[in-house]
Amino acid sequence: MDILKSPLLTDLYQLTMLQGYIEEGLHEEAVFEFYVRQMPENRSFLIAAGLESCLRFLEGMRFSEEELQYLRQTRRFSSALLDYLRDLRFSGDVHALQEGTVFFPNEPLVRVTAPLPIAQLVETRLINILHFETLIATKAARCTLAARGRAALVDFGLRRAHGAEAGLLAARAAYLAGFNGTATVAAEALYGIPIFGTMAHSYIEAHNSEEEAFLNFAGANPDNVTLLIDTYDTVNGAKTAARVADMLAVRGKRVRAVRLDSGDLCELSRAVRSILDEKGYPDIQIFASGNLDEYAIEDLLSRGAPIDGFGVGTRLDTSADVPYLECAYKLIEYAGEPRLKKSSGKATYPGRKQICRLASAERMVQDTICLEGEPPTGTPLIEKVMDKGKRLKNPEDLKTLARNTREQIRSLPASLCDLAGTGPYPVLISKALLHLKEQTERRLG
Repeated sequence: MDILKSPLLTDLYQLTMLQGYIEEGLHEEAVFEFYVRQMPENRSFLIAAGLESCLRFLEGMRFSEEELQYLRQTRRFSSALLDYLRDLRFSGDVHALQEGTVFFPNEPLVRVTAPLPIAQLVETRLINILHFETLIATKAARCTLAARGRAALVDFGLRRAHGAEAGLLAARAAYLAGFNGTATVAAEALYGIPIFGTMAHSYIEAHNSEEEAFLNFAGANPDNVTLLIDTYDTVNGAKTAARVADMLAVRGKRVRAVRLDSGDLCELSRAVRSILDEKGYPDIQIFASGNLDEYAIEDLLSRGAPIDGFGVGTRLDTSADVPYLECAYKLIEYAGEPRLKKSSGKATYPGRKQICRLASAERMVQDTICLEGEPPTGTPLIEKVMDKGKRLKNPEDLKTLARNTREQIRSLPASLCDLAGTGPYPVLISKALLHLKEQTERRLG
């Protein structure tokens, strides 16, 4: 059983509700929307991500005989439910924001329209995917803003990600949001993301000297000579790297970069740059890693650190400063009737929604959340991507999505580009949507 593809990767209450729906005959069309309730304190925008992963899950969603046998032996579920699950396929429609789109609280990322039991069952997995990829893409976008095109960015976070799938999806989300690549090899095989890597301190320690380690590594990897120079003493390591570069030059090979992974990266990068330039190697780049995030990147570059690239790991793949988003997947229509929730702090707006965005001089100005079908007050952002369980077009190339994301980030108002997030950005609710909310509240008493 491939549990990452299995419909069993869900909450028990999804199945207990399905059992109720089946017994009651509640099979009418239901509409659910996924959205983020509120903005974390140190975020001023969010980046939509995870749609492709969701569509892939929906396309392949089915219960195997092994999974049905497991459910049967638990004695929790009726034969009617098990018979229903045997033939279950996702047969609904999906409307969504394009991946990489900037969005804000209460704006739907994804809308699912399907028979109630099916639309309900997919809730847990869709939230699981959309929440995580959006979380990481947003963190990565902030790193790209901090780098401001002055340094390359590589995802280094697999080893401390919260599981294998999280590491892969983080690599994808980071690339979507502007990173140049990842250290995760499987991400190249699965998504076509460029991979980058150097060496660990253990490689240096396994040799009798840094020089021996550098030369042997260059011999084994002649087209990827990036040398880790801080195992013992960074300044001496830079001098050794320059000496090895001399030896390699005689063989027609070159050192591409040196890597710093500890200490005062600003001062050390200056010292290393000075040594390499003095030895005649201004083209050898300096790459830095070690507990970095957007704040550290911004600080280092603002202080003039001559660093050409950053490996961002743990704090990216765990979104360390904002480890979760307040998000939800809520019923907003059933059997043709608008539905809503009035719970304190968790109230919802009924009806199928559209987001319309106004821009001026290629900069975002204002969003309006309105009802689907209202005359647009700007560019509509939500589009239909799946009809009756079938995609309407082939999966978008990840490189194309990444270019679109960069355009989105460039369109941000200046007030949202600061890491402190001086916003807020204006998001209006249309009069028609407010009116529908009032009508629905009266109808539901």
